[in-house]
Amino acid sequence: MLAVQKQPSTTPEQHSASLPDIPSNAPQHCPFLSRFLITLNQGTESELAGKSDACNGCANQEICASSTKPKGPDPALPFIRERMADVKHKILVLSGKGGVGKSTFTAQLAWAFASDETTQTGVLDLDICGPSIPTILGLANEQVHSSSSGWSPVYAQPNLAAISVGFLLPSAKDAVMWRGPKKNGLIAQFLKDVDWGYLDYMLVDTPPGTSDEHLSVVQYLKESGIDGAVLVTTPQEVALQDVRREIDFCRKVGIPILGLVENMSGFVCPGCKTESKIFKPTTGGAKRLAEETNVELLGSVPLDPRIGKSADYGVSFLDDYPDSPATTAYLDIIDRIKEILEERKQ
Repeated sequence: MLAVQKQPSTTPEQHSASLPDIPSNAPQHCPFLSRFLITLNQGTESELAGKSDACNGCANQEICASSTKPKGPDPALPFIRERMADVKHKILVLSGKGGVGKSTFTAQLAWAFASDETTQTGVLDLDICGPSIPTILGLANEQVHSSSSGWSPVYAQPNLAAISVGFLLPSAKDAVMWRGPKKNGLIAQFLKDVDWGYLDYMLVDTPPGTSDEHLSVVQYLKESGIDGAVLVTTPQEVALQDVRREIDFCRKVGIPILGLVENMSGFVCPGCKTESKIFKPTTGGAKRLAEETNVELLGSVPLDPRIGKSADYGVSFLDDYPDSPATTAYLDIIDRIKEILEERKQ
């Protein structure tokens, strides 16, 4: 068992500032990654890095054990910092569990922000193995074009742009079978090479869990700053368990949590507008989780079957069904996110 010396308590900001040069594809149980998260030990800088029994079989063992392993900051960071200088707010949309409607929620937030013609909005799709943003925004057949200023994002409307690996695939049926380093390289390229121009809001749609993509975006944006994360869940305990881990992840790497959203909180009949519970909150749902973890509950979005229809057709649910209780919930959440960002700026 690895003995861990107790260290003084640290703030989330100190955690973020202390991220070591850990290989992007370090396995889940890498003792030095875990040790860093617990004690702020310098991970691969440890004299035992690559030499522990737990390191056997790791693809990075030789690199960690070598005295010639690469040093210094990632060369992409200055270019990313320059690109992100024109992005006013950067918001991560996270979910511990897949299938909770995170990408659909991200797209509806983007449509809502972009409903104001003066607000420039961008969606960065980091769900590399399951890119659904192109379909949800009605951009499934589009492609990325390059120019002297970099890659051009694809526009759903004049003030709503998106970038996704889905735009780079020959066919929507093609599987993306990449290991961590290749994923991380594409994320860096999206951040440093895409010519977003000025953006009021960048929404980053992430895959479920707390893996390569999440660690990479935190590392690449730590100098530019992440305004916060919105965590999406559904009411049942099996989803809430993973969101607890997501909250823990955010606090360990220093991402401010804007709040929690309970998606599919009930079913709204399109005819009579009455609501019934489909996924019963057996342990209190997102409301109870928010109280336990001291995270704000931004709102609850009821399950309206027309949301899925709008996503399939790539249109704005908010524009097509303004009378839906789900639309009201989306707009209330948007208003609260804006309020939080303004409060933190003061």
